[in-house]
Amino acid sequence: MGELLTQIQENFTFLLVCIAIGLIMVGIAKLAERFLPSRRKLSPSRRIAIVGMCSAIAMILYIIDFPVPFLAPPFYKLDFSEIPVLLCGFFLGPSAGISCLGIKVLLKLLIKGTTTAFVGDLANFVVGCALILPAAIVYHMNKSRKSAIIGMVLGTLVMTVFGTLFNAVYLIPKFAQLYGTPVEAIISMGSAIHSSIDSVYSLAALCVAPLNLVKGVMVSVLTLLLYKHVEKPLFKVNY
Repeated sequence: MGELLTQIQENFTFLLVCIAIGLIMVGIAKLAERFLPSRRKLSPSRRIAIVGMCSAIAMILYIIDFPVPFLAPPFYKLDFSEIPVLLCGFFLGPSAGISCLGIKVLLKLLIKGTTTAFVGDLANFVVGCALILPAAIVYHMNKSRKSAIIGMVLGTLVMTVFGTLFNAVYLIPKFAQLYGTPVEAIISMGSAIHSSIDSVYSLAALCVAPLNLVKGVMVSVLTLLLYKHVEKPLFKVNY
């Protein structure tokens, strides 16, 4: 805990950026919900319980991450923590999904800390929002299997494009700055996988984009397969 607080103090400005981005994402979700059909009528306590439960499951899946060496350098890791977040967003709405995503990251930081100077955790949250928001919004416009598929396809595309740009413009340079690693060293990790990588932008295009695309597809497929099977036991739905 003490080490975590020290890192927070050292990266205070960066954390302010994280908080601002989080508030923007919540604001977008809340604004979208004003134009969506009415959501499920649940008591506040039950909503909190569902978000908390999904966040806890997501946190466990977040900790169980693994590198994909044939796609990206080892500091980029794949996890499936967006599955319970997406399930929560489908059941309760976009703002609940974003809240679940944020709580997941906070729980992971409290339990495990950070190995990427918070940059990887911000990336997980922001890039996860790029998947959850479009998917949940499209699904709640007209709740059906077709709209769920359309939403997840759109979310995967948005996550891939936005995640690539966000890494190239902000995250990779910030990681190099906060972690004390030269940008050239990070680029060389990418060039060991793809010889054509010679800049931050080519690293993001050839490593980050495929990783996000693979993750989006896998999370979407698993969510589609699981939703109806876990809806009753997880959310206590009775038809």
